[in-house]
Amino acid sequence: MIDTAALIDTINTNSSAITELSNWEEQLRFLGIKLINVVDFSELMVRFALNTAMIFLVVHFMYAKNSKRKDFYFSYLAIGVIVFLLCFLLNSVKLELGFALGLFAIFGIIRYRTDAIPIKEMTYLFIIIGISVMNALSNKKVSYAELMFTNSVIIFGLWFLEKRLMLKQEQSIRLIYEKIENIHTQNEAILLADLKERTGINIKRFEIQKIDFLRDVAEITLYFNVNGKEEL
Repeated sequence: MIDTAALIDTINTNSSAITELSNWEEQLRFLGIKLINVVDFSELMVRFALNTAMIFLVVHFMYAKNSKRKDFYFSYLAIGVIVFLLCFLLNSVKLELGFALGLFAIFGIIRYRTDAIPIKEMTYLFIIIGISVMNALSNKKVSYAELMFTNSVIIFGLWFLEKRLMLKQEQSIRLIYEKIENIHTQNEAILLADLKERTGINIKRFEIQKIDFLRDVAEITLYFNVNGKEEL
């Protein structure tokens, strides 16, 4: 049987401790602003650790390991941290949904105009921003279990797409081909064999983009599997 008196005493003790903590925080002010809010600061630390871990998993173990390139490594980590802190600190402005959509619009417009970003890198950028916004703007009604489950689903989804569907992912390169006589439709097999011999790539298919008879060259796009294997 529950001891009601002991339960009431425990509640009163906790309430007193919370009240004393609140009074202590209220007294520590500088120019009218609290020097620290223990509850909010603790929440910031927990959410920041969770978001940083998720961002690192996506960038290091999903993007860098599978794409074999690290030129966006720094940018992804920096953007993930900045977007999370920006959203968390401005969460009290009550702009949750509109603010999040505004961030997506801003980064969608900027798109690092100094350089063209491939579609896959843009997708990872969208994922990094989405994870950071989600971890920062989820309110008190969202439990940590739900937040962890959502992050885990994203990580598992990326792993599945990268590892299990990689066999069907194509990559392409464009080159200038000078043996114009092989461009004829009757010489398609000869052209394909020559391209494979020259490039050493197991070409699945190719497309002739442009033919210049004045210079006797043609622009050809080659398509091949990322891992160099045939599709199952």
